[in-house]
Amino acid sequence: MMTYIASLVFVIIGTYTVISKENLIKKVIGLGIFTTGIHLLLIALGYRFAGIAPILLKNMGLSYFSSTAVDPLPQALVLTSIVIELSVTALALALIIKNHRLTGSLEA
Repeated sequence: MMTYIASLVFVIIGTYTVISKENLIKKVIGLGIFTTGIHLLLIALGYRFAGIAPILLKNMGLSYFSSTAVDPLPQALVLTSIVIELSVTALALALIIKNHRLTGSLEA
């Protein structure tokens, strides 16, 4: 329950920062905070108490495996999202640098 609240707090802080701040670097930081909240939510949704790795062994029954194995899909989605977030952040910062060289300002 605590992770859901923490992810909601991250999403709210990130959204507030993106909407309210005029500085473009602060907006990029807010976007990073927002996506961190989404990552935390996805990982919390895929969590299973006392779960095992999703690897089926020969001596393991299928019903035991399906009831105890952790779903690997949220983990894969978060890993993909982290790579995309890194690329978007790098592109946004490069555009901010170009904008600063042309206009001399970091304001939106």
